[in-house]
Amino acid sequence: MKNSFETLTSLTVSGKSIQYHSLPALERVGFSNVARLPYSLKILLENLLRCEDGRVVTADDIAAVARWDAVGTEKPELAFRPARVLLQDFTGVPAVVDLAAMRDGVARLGGDPTRVNPLQPVELVIDHSVQVDHFGRSDVLQLNSELEFQRNLERFGFLRWGQNAFDNFRVVPPETGIVHQVNLEYLARVVCRDTIDGRIIAYPDTLVGTDSHTTMVNGLGVVGWGVGGIEAEAAMLGHPISMLVPDVVGFRLTGRLDEGITATDLVLTITEQLRQHGVVGKFVEFYGPGLEYLTIADRATLGNMAPEYGATIAIFPIDGMTLDYLKLTGRDEEHVALVEAYAKAQGLFRDPVSNPQYTNTLELDLGTVEASLAGPRRPQDRVALGQAKAEFARTLTEMHGETPAQTGDGLEHGSVVVAAITSCTNTSNPSVVIGAGLLAKRAVERGLQVKPWVKTSLAPGSRVVTEYLKAAGLLEYLERLGFHLVGYGCTTCIGNSGPLPEDVSAAVTERDLVVVSVLSGNRNFEGRIQAQVRANYLASPPLVVAYALAGRMTLDLTREPLGRDADGREVFLSDIWPTSQEIQASMGASVRSEMFTASYGSVFDGDARWQALPAPEGERFAWDPASTYIRHPPFFEDLTLEPAPVEDVRGARVLAVLGDSVTTDHISPAGAIPVDSPAGRYLIEQGVPPAEFNSYGARRGNHEVMMRGTFGNIRLRNQLAPGTEGGWTRYQPDDEQLPIYDAAIRYQEAGTPLMVLAGKDYGSGSSRDWAAKGMRLLGVRAVIAESFERIHRSNLVNMGVLPLQFSEGDGVSLLGLSGREVFDLRGIANGLSPRGSIVVRALRADGGEVIFRTVVRIDTPEELVAFRHGGILPYVLRQLVKL
Repeated sequence: MKNSFETLTSLTVSGKSIQYHSLPALERVGFSNVARLPYSLKILLENLLRCEDGRVVTADDIAAVARWDAVGTEKPELAFRPARVLLQDFTGVPAVVDLAAMRDGVARLGGDPTRVNPLQPVELVIDHSVQVDHFGRSDVLQLNSELEFQRNLERFGFLRWGQNAFDNFRVVPPETGIVHQVNLEYLARVVCRDTIDGRIIAYPDTLVGTDSHTTMVNGLGVVGWGVGGIEAEAAMLGHPISMLVPDVVGFRLTGRLDEGITATDLVLTITEQLRQHGVVGKFVEFYGPGLEYLTIADRATLGNMAPEYGATIAIFPIDGMTLDYLKLTGRDEEHVALVEAYAKAQGLFRDPVSNPQYTNTLELDLGTVEASLAGPRRPQDRVALGQAKAEFARTLTEMHGETPAQTGDGLEHGSVVVAAITSCTNTSNPSVVIGAGLLAKRAVERGLQVKPWVKTSLAPGSRVVTEYLKAAGLLEYLERLGFHLVGYGCTTCIGNSGPLPEDVSAAVTERDLVVVSVLSGNRNFEGRIQAQVRANYLASPPLVVAYALAGRMTLDLTREPLGRDADGREVFLSDIWPTSQEIQASMGASVRSEMFTASYGSVFDGDARWQALPAPEGERFAWDPASTYIRHPPFFEDLTLEPAPVEDVRGARVLAVLGDSVTTDHISPAGAIPVDSPAGRYLIEQGVPPAEFNSYGARRGNHEVMMRGTFGNIRLRNQLAPGTEGGWTRYQPDDEQLPIYDAAIRYQEAGTPLMVLAGKDYGSGSSRDWAAKGMRLLGVRAVIAESFERIHRSNLVNMGVLPLQFSEGDGVSLLGLSGREVFDLRGIANGLSPRGSIVVRALRADGGEVIFRTVVRIDTPEELVAFRHGGILPYVLRQLVKL
């Protein structure tokens, strides 16, 4: 590597000489702006210094970032090389499937298949597979775990093959925890240390992960964000991530949270504020005196929900709290010393009097935050706790045209049927988990009980949580309210909530009830949490317990009693809500460092079931053509050494016309597979009974299931098929109503290219690359939307699907488009450029036409190269063959 600015220097830590690329040294050679760069851009700048090779990263690239102008309009391109890659099993299995298929593709083109191998550490945590099939009894952990293994034996065996076939690839087995909490508590290095040619080199820990909530680790000062599996696979193989230097929004926090207010309330408030401000594709950096009162767990909660407010990252600088957290979680003293010394030497340690430059700034007084929920459909739709009853009444009127009953005597509109303490967002934070336990204890002592129609569950993000709940004497009280440990995984937060009890399910269906879930998760999109639950609210763990006791959203928890105690006295939420002092005292006595070291001491080993799994052998995977879980994907079939020229799109039809805030859950659902859906019919044809369907997420290693499930969300509303809900469209020009998959196949047989039209924030939510892969397999060539969320836009480009953005002021309705037109897209074959324009011509059946310009949302020259190859993986594969 080059060292044009002579920044390589050394420091001594624990008696060892450690080399690093010094940011102050860069400042001393004429780049006076470096000290005032935001923390996050300093990390990116160091990455360029360390990776300068004169080709992908040049001295000019380094200078452009070092001279970053916070308010300038020029956004230089940079090539970012993350230190590691993080996966979870829903996105990780298809990533390993792609790598296995790439080995076949390289061999087919005459190359060495073992070149397809991660070049930096890759860690996969199995956390998305466990479902809440059983609840409310003491043995539910064992029962749910047994079902998890039965359903996923083939997937788990495939991952065991990957662990043996690839270097630098490790798997954390099931029943360990949730990927982001495991990352925070164990995997994150904060500062990495490698030995190269006998020299110890230190550099910032950075990563990309195939889950949008990878940003949780931002709370530790680690720069990392979510990407699609496609981009992560390319990064594993040494391909740098092409990006424009982002705007950095400074978010100043002052004051401190009032008594009884939680980090969950804070993150829901910030999510609302930043969605209104607009931070999609931007970095957010927290600073100000309020940081003194936010623990690392609080900060991690704010980082976790960065994708909910649209930011690429939501970062906090390293400080004394970071060091204390590393010690608490069992990192060794020498490593903590390295983190402190390196951060201080690089100007990365938080200085309360420093004044970084930001593109713009926002401010929040923590003392103004109030108790909150968010719902019923989006995380940014914050509702003050005192307004939740009235807001639900409006929701019910909107959904059902009715006013809610006020009885609370049984199952009715507004009944809470799912109450889940779940998700790394909150279970990584001992204060809110302990708070839930203390509230449960007081509720039990006052004689309160959970309503019988509520499905309760506790699914923490690591085993440490149950250890400190036991030590605090609180787990038994949660269990007495039905919050038994159901598994260590994502569960309800990702839609693995399992079925409702039969009597509840039947009543909801027969009476067409609008029922409610309350969960301590990070997402509540339509159709995500549970298929029969139409109103979903995010809340802190203590509020989850409170709503389980109330049993309904039609109760004002700030004014009305939860119930009566044994003496007939009314019990209000304020009567059983724990104080901050009580929570802190319980935490101090129960959360201990040895819990972390014991829980993570053999984190990669797994139990006897994991160790006994049969694992295929060999450098190349032996595909089973009868498998319904792991199938050879078609993306590299018929791949030639040189790409074919890209072509204009002519005679295209529209597969779907969609509105605003269409999420990747809408495009590629992760939950249950309906029996009467195209994917369900396929599985039945393959001999799979409905009881063994598992979920879309678990079937992501099989493209046949996933392409049939594309646009299969039961709450999708396609304006091209008015009056329908779910994966329906109208085939043109016949105007016949068909399932989207069936229509797409008919269009393919006719040789007709396809498009999708959409509104604002298209592709928000999860990082799932199948939302782009599925469209590619259905024949979609382009998506025209008013705006795109960051990860999905990137996934489309990396799958060779062209994202186009309506010009400012344009949109489907404003242009008078119905979706029944025939479309031509001109300028793709010749003149395609990053952020350029494409002329679109829409021809109506009556001969009229609409001609409009769109912005090409290929954002960088490197993205354009990948697009011309048909996607980033064909591009990388061809490079590997040519080496």
